[in-house]
Amino acid sequence: MARNKKTESDTPKKPGRLAQVRQVFTAARKADPTIPWWMLLAFVAVLAVGTGIGVLVGHWIYALVLSIPMAMLAATLVLSRRAERAAYASLAGQPGAAGAALGALRRGWFYSQEPVAIDGARGTRPEDMIGAAFVYRAIGRPGVVLVAEGPDARRTKLIAQERKKIERVAPGVPVSAIVVGDGADQVPVRKLSGKMTRMKPVLTKEEVSAVNKRLKSLGGMRPPIPAGVDPQRQRVDRKAMRGR
Repeated sequence: MARNKKTESDTPKKPGRLAQVRQVFTAARKADPTIPWWMLLAFVAVLAVGTGIGVLVGHWIYALVLSIPMAMLAATLVLSRRAERAAYASLAGQPGAAGAALGALRRGWFYSQEPVAIDGARGTRPEDMIGAAFVYRAIGRPGVVLVAEGPDARRTKLIAQERKKIERVAPGVPVSAIVVGDGADQVPVRKLSGKMTRMKPVLTKEEVSAVNKRLKSLGGMRPPIPAGVDPQRQRVDRKAMRGR
């Protein structure tokens, strides 16, 4: 029994909702110092509107009490949006940004924030990744999506190679390619998850799971580079932003 108690006490507890919100606020404020002011504006605006309605109907104290939680919710929503925007801004232009942005995908997707293919890396340090091309793979109901970033010639070659591998182990499964960037026919990193979520579903949940298992059987897909490739170890985590 003593051993069990010791084991339970040694197990780190997950931070509560308020602790998560505090962590997000601290990190986001470093990237965007105006966040506290936007939160305050949202809080005051909702509180003023609610109280004003209460004055008109003759129950301003009751309206004030009801408006406080609504104002807090509004401030939290502003924090979520501004924090998400700050996170994407810090990722833009960084090697591995596409992989980090995949963390914003919702349930129903299988993916890795590490690339399945890379070309042009001069070493394993973050600065050695500048100018390299990366390809990430995600599997969902729209099929297999190859997310690429980097110089055109290198990423085109990598996408073609990955298509052949996928067609060999999962013939007939739709394979799409998305290039992350700010150029023509490219998707900005902040819009990547939304773009993938809106893609037309063609597979069932069972088929998605089966395709994922087949692609895992390829083996040896991950190159010897740091996890996530992102030099700042940043990822877009919507659950944390919402305090869940």
